[in-house]
Amino acid sequence: MDDITIETAEDRYINREISWLQFNARVLQESADESVPLIERLRFVGIFSNNLDEFFKVRYATVKRIVEAGKKGRKALGVYAADELLEKITKIVIDQQAESLEILDNIHTRLEAENIHVIKENQVTHLEHVEFIKSFFLEKVSPALVTIMFHEDLDLPRIQDLEAYLTIKMTKAGDEKPLYALVEIPSTIDRFVVLPKVGDKDYIMILDDLIRYNLDVLFSIFEYEEISAHMIKITRDAELDIESDLGKSFIEKLTKSVKGREDAEPVRFVHDQSIDQDTLSFLLNKLGIENTDSIIPGGRYHNRKDYMGFPSLGRTDLLYEKQKPLPIKGIDLNDSMFKKIAEKDFLQYTPYHTFGYTIKLLREAALDPTVKSIKITIYRLAKLSHVASALINAAKNGKQVTVQIELRARFDEESNMMYANQMQDEGIKLIFGVPGLKVHSKVCVIEREEEGKLVRYGFISTGNFNGVTARIYTDYTLFTADKQILKDLAKLFNFFDTNYVVNKYKHLIVSPHYARNRFYKMIDDEMSKVRDGEEGYIRLKLNSMSNYAIIDKLYEASQAGVKIDMIVRGVCCLIPGVPGLSENITCISIVDKFLEHPRVMMFGKRGKEKVFISSSDWMTRNLDNRVEVTCPIYDADVKQEIIETFDICWQDNVKARTITQAQDNAYRQVDGPPLRSQFVTYDYYLEKLGWK
Repeated sequence: MDDITIETAEDRYINREISWLQFNARVLQESADESVPLIERLRFVGIFSNNLDEFFKVRYATVKRIVEAGKKGRKALGVYAADELLEKITKIVIDQQAESLEILDNIHTRLEAENIHVIKENQVTHLEHVEFIKSFFLEKVSPALVTIMFHEDLDLPRIQDLEAYLTIKMTKAGDEKPLYALVEIPSTIDRFVVLPKVGDKDYIMILDDLIRYNLDVLFSIFEYEEISAHMIKITRDAELDIESDLGKSFIEKLTKSVKGREDAEPVRFVHDQSIDQDTLSFLLNKLGIENTDSIIPGGRYHNRKDYMGFPSLGRTDLLYEKQKPLPIKGIDLNDSMFKKIAEKDFLQYTPYHTFGYTIKLLREAALDPTVKSIKITIYRLAKLSHVASALINAAKNGKQVTVQIELRARFDEESNMMYANQMQDEGIKLIFGVPGLKVHSKVCVIEREEEGKLVRYGFISTGNFNGVTARIYTDYTLFTADKQILKDLAKLFNFFDTNYVVNKYKHLIVSPHYARNRFYKMIDDEMSKVRDGEEGYIRLKLNSMSNYAIIDKLYEASQAGVKIDMIVRGVCCLIPGVPGLSENITCISIVDKFLEHPRVMMFGKRGKEKVFISSSDWMTRNLDNRVEVTCPIYDADVKQEIIETFDICWQDNVKARTITQAQDNAYRQVDGPPLRSQFVTYDYYLEKLGWK
C-alpha cells in the first residue's frame, strides 16, 4: 500500500502570532548588526521592546481571552490550539528576551570603547557625579515619585499598564516579616540621565539606578539593615470593550473604553530574574497574577522601549547620516499644486520625498477662494498635526470640510479624539466610521470651481497623513486630477454618508465590498495566461499576509505555474518554496533604517503589468472588516517609478531576509555587489533630480 501524506495546517501555514514574533526577531537582528551605527543599535532594542509590548497588549491578550472562554480548538487561531499557542509564544519571548540582554551587554561594551559609560548606582566614583545625582534626585525626581507601601490588610492600588516599578524589600535582623514597597519610575523624566562629562568621557545613568542610589534618602524614616530594589512591569489587555448605551455619543463611549484599559486584565508580568522568590510570590499574590498569565523573567531593566530615545551626546558618528527629504521632480513647493496636478499625476514617496507636498496642497486648498470643499479620511494623526491645522484653517475660510476620522485607531484613540473635538468646534463635519467597519483608507478629494464647473483634485496614499511617521515610514502618495479615479472617490465619501448604499466602483478596488473578488479575478487571469502558454506574473509588496483563503489562492496560482515575487515586511503566514505547493513563490522581508510600509500590487509580465497602490494588507481584517482603497496607477511616469523602486527593493542583498518554512530569518544570498535598497532608493531620487 502506498504511503499517504496528510497535509497538516502546520505544513501549509505559519501561525500569525509566531510569524509576528519572527518579524520582531528581524528587528532584534538590526540591534545585533555591527554595521548599524552604535546608538542606532540601541534604538532598535527600543523598537523591539516597544513592539513586544504592543504584541502582548493586543495579540497575546486575544489568545488569552480565547483560552479563558474555553475555546481550545484550532478553528479560533488556525494552526495551533489556543493553549498550545500561549506556551509557544511564552517560550519564544523568553528566548528573545535573553538574546536582547546579550545584545545590550555587547552594545554597552562597545559604548565604553567609544568613551560613553552607562553606570550603575555602585559605579559612581567621581565627586561631581555624587553631587549631581543627589541634587538631581531632590530637585527633579523625588517630587515626581509615587511610592506605595504594602500592608497585609491593604488592597494594592492599581498598577499602571506598561509603567516600570521598583519593588523594594527592607529587612532587619529579628523581624519576621520584611517591609515591601513599590516605587513607580516617573515617565515624565527622561529615562537616561546625562551626567557631567569627566575629561573626554561621557557618563549616563539610567533613572532606575539613580533612584536606587538614593534609596536611603527615600526610605530614611524606616529602620532596616538591608534594602534591595528589583524591577517589575505589567502589560494589560488593550482590547476595547465598547458599551452599547444608546444614550451616549460614540466619543463618550470610546473615552470610557480607553479609560477602561487602565483596569484591564494583566496579560504579562515581567520581573527581574534576580528577585527573591519570596518577594516574587508576595507580589504575584498581591497582584492576582495567575498561572495562565505570562510570567516572564527578564533583566535588571524593563521598558527597554525607552532606548528609542537614547541621547545622542552629539556623537553623529554613532548615528545614521541624516538624509534630507528631497523635492518631487517637476513640482517646486513654491508652485501651485493645483496647477501642477492638473497637468499630470505625481508620486510622493516619503521619507525620500518631503511630506511637505501633502501639507502644501491642503494649505493651498484652505486659502484658495475657488476651493469649495475638502473631504478626507484620517486614521492616525500626529500629536501636533499640520494636517488638522490646515483643515481647521479651511473651515475658518468657509470651505465645506468633511473628515472621516477613525477614532478606534489603536493606541492613537486619545490623540484622534482630541482633534475630533477641536475640529467639531470649528464647524467641520465629522463622520465617525461605518458601523461594524474600521475606515483604514487614506484618501482626500478637493472640489474646486473652474470656469463655472466643479473640478476634482485629490490624493490617495498607502500611509497615514502623519508628518511624524512620514519621516520614518516609507509610503507612496499619488496626487491626481484623474476624473475617473476621483469620481470613484466621491462615491466612497457618499458611502460614508449613507452606509446602506453600496456603490460600484469602476476603477478603485474598495474593501470590504469587492476587493477579495477583484484580487481573486486578477490572480485567475494570471493562471489563464499560463494555460494559454504565456507568462503569468504577480509581484506584491505588503506589510502583512495572513488571510488563509487568499494564501490558498496564491498556492493555486503557484501550482498553475504563475511566478510570484513578494516583499512582506511583517507577518507572513504563507510558506514559500514548498515543492508541489508554493515552489513558484519567493518571499523576502526588508528591515532597515526606515519602516517599509507601502502596499503595492502588480499583475502581469514586465512591460504589460497592471500596477496598484493600496492602504490594504492581505489580512482578514483588511479584506473583510475595514474600508480600504486600492488604486490603479494610470500615469506612465508614476507607474514606471513604482516598478523601479519595487525592483530596487527586490534586489536588496544586505537587509533582505528570506521567508521560509524554517523561519530562521536568514539574510538573503544573491550574487553581485552589495545592494542596500533604502540607500539605493535615495540615490535613485537624487539621480532623478540630476543631483548625483
